[in-house]
Amino acid sequence: MGADPDGGSRGGTSPLAGTSPLAGAARRAARTTLAACAGFYVCLYGLDQPVTATYTLFAAVAMGGLSRIPGTGRQRAAVLVRSLPLAWVLVTAGTYLAARTWSAVAGVLVIGFALAFGAAAGPRAAGASPGLQLLYILPCFPPYVPDTLGERLAGATLGIGLLILAEAFLLPETRDTPYAELVARASDTAARCTGELNRSPFALSNDTAAAARAAGESLRPSRVSEAERPAGPGLRERALAHGGLAARTLLARLTVLPAPAPGRFPPEGGPDLLSEVGRAADETSAELRGADRQAAAADALRQARARLAAADPPPPSAPPAAVLRRRAALLEVADATVALSTAADLAVRGRSVPPARIDSGRFWYAGKRAPRLWWHRLAAHAGPRSVYFQNAVRISLALAAARTIAGLESLPHGFWAMLAALTLTRTTVAQTRVTVRQALTGTLVGALVTAAVLAVVGRETTVYAVALPIVMLIAFSLGPVRGVGWAQGLFTLVVSMVFAQLAPATWRLAEVRVMDVVIGSVIGMVFGVLAWPRGAQEELRRAVANLLRAAATTVEGTTAAVAAGSPKDAPDDRPLQRALALAESAFAQYQSEPRRHTGPAPDWQAALMTGHHVLWGSRRMLAAAGPGLDPEADAWVRARTVEVAGRLRRAAGDDGPPPPEAGPGPGPAPDPAGPGIAPLWFFIAAAWLDGLTADLDRMAHVPGRVTSAPPGR
Repeated sequence: MGADPDGGSRGGTSPLAGTSPLAGAARRAARTTLAACAGFYVCLYGLDQPVTATYTLFAAVAMGGLSRIPGTGRQRAAVLVRSLPLAWVLVTAGTYLAARTWSAVAGVLVIGFALAFGAAAGPRAAGASPGLQLLYILPCFPPYVPDTLGERLAGATLGIGLLILAEAFLLPETRDTPYAELVARASDTAARCTGELNRSPFALSNDTAAAARAAGESLRPSRVSEAERPAGPGLRERALAHGGLAARTLLARLTVLPAPAPGRFPPEGGPDLLSEVGRAADETSAELRGADRQAAAADALRQARARLAAADPPPPSAPPAAVLRRRAALLEVADATVALSTAADLAVRGRSVPPARIDSGRFWYAGKRAPRLWWHRLAAHAGPRSVYFQNAVRISLALAAARTIAGLESLPHGFWAMLAALTLTRTTVAQTRVTVRQALTGTLVGALVTAAVLAVVGRETTVYAVALPIVMLIAFSLGPVRGVGWAQGLFTLVVSMVFAQLAPATWRLAEVRVMDVVIGSVIGMVFGVLAWPRGAQEELRRAVANLLRAAATTVEGTTAAVAAGSPKDAPDDRPLQRALALAESAFAQYQSEPRRHTGPAPDWQAALMTGHHVLWGSRRMLAAAGPGLDPEADAWVRARTVEVAGRLRRAAGDDGPPPPEAGPGPGPAPDPAGPGIAPLWFFIAAAWLDGLTADLDRMAHVPGRVTSAPPGR
């Protein structure tokens, strides 16, 4: 399974963090300023090592100011510790590849692409990527002095090390609610629902149903801070994301559980199975909160589910269709609970979970080592239809162009041009144009102020040394909050004060800064126009259309194989899984891109959830397949399959009219009785197809189609 089909924007302080953006930015600025200036002054004035001082300051600024690693200071410190070996590699590579312009350009093409593409691994990798890029950019410029590599590595290590200490111990922050706790709360709510349904099986009370919906909504990743969002490729993060989706499914099914057949209370299979569901949910929440787990409740639920699935058909005196319909719904509830329990087990215990308790089809990632899971994530996005791939190509080409121009034209401080290309290139050409305009305005104002300061102060380095921490604190506090114009203007003043202490500087340093930012901005705009200029907005339409087509194919293949009595012949669902991964990543980036709405937007999330429901339901169908159907039930399944698959393709923009608001379809599932009674799996299929019809109805309630692109475009 992929992650939940909801995303959020990249950035700094989460809106859920409980603090104002300015307060969060000020705390981060204080840590960055302390680490950068302390190391810089000790190395420059105490040890008289300007190279070490330069790399100390820029390493701290790169990973603390340029990077946007989400989370609290301690969470960022953990990311920085893991990034330190990579920083050594980047500084070393940049130092040796600076021998020739062509080698430095080749290096930035490869390294720039790899670091940008690493954003596919989740928000932490994406947040650290810009700072790591700078750790290659800085040493890849002349002079070529490999004998200073030791000083450079010492400076980078000192700068990042001081930043780690500052992040871990200075101005501590309160951590947002962990995703595991949110899943545990959802499990508690599910247990509460099952208890109420055992006491009153006909419906949940309004308060309990509202609590179930709220608990499910709390698991949407857009409502979870980036630092707590399970978006990484590792086993535990995949399992947590899987658990969140299972919990949302469980709560949704409990709120619409069919009432028992008239005269059959206690309902057949209900109290026993629902009680086991409640106990398993309680066990899951306790495990997620750190309690030891014996898995007794989960094992008992698996046995109860098997007993209900193998139970005899209801007697002719009972309304058989109503009984079997409730059985199918109860089995779906049990299936979601077992999936939740297994996912929680994997999230807590990792690869030590016994294989006998794991559905190897659904939890394919269980037992896999981290390198293989990383490879699986990156391979899924290794193509031009992935927004991560598109962004990596765009950034690496822009950086390579900036390095080429800087090398051929011998630009002084040419790395500023690369830094401008890195920080100002956006995922859409419109966004890049607005960003560049603001950045150039801010840089020009900052350059004028810088020129005035340099002209007045001259070579009095003491003034720059005293002013640098103050200016840096203001720059890193206001820049992330007030926008790119303020950030570029204030950063111009910061770097000028740094270089004025390293070597004598005149007002012309500000002129060089403006020239380099203009060059970098133009390069960013050019590649914004040439490389996927519409960003994720167009890619999302294409990805969701492909997802819906893959879902239609899966629905047809699954029902055909089950109806023919050969579930092993069902088509592989890996194309659907890959389509889900690409659509989810495009949706996550789409949410971070500013856009103008010219009309009602399609319900992208409804389309993504439909893809998940197709994947989960298909696997339930194949697992529950049994004997053939009577002609009436067989005709209904085939007709409903044709309807659902057709509506999925029409929603994808294939030939045909837009999906109807609520098409009549083949009508409700038949109610055969007596010798012609349909098997239980028929009602599982009916629940699945009816659920997909409801998904399509929700999509149709938003005017406009999911995509207007013709198939194959």
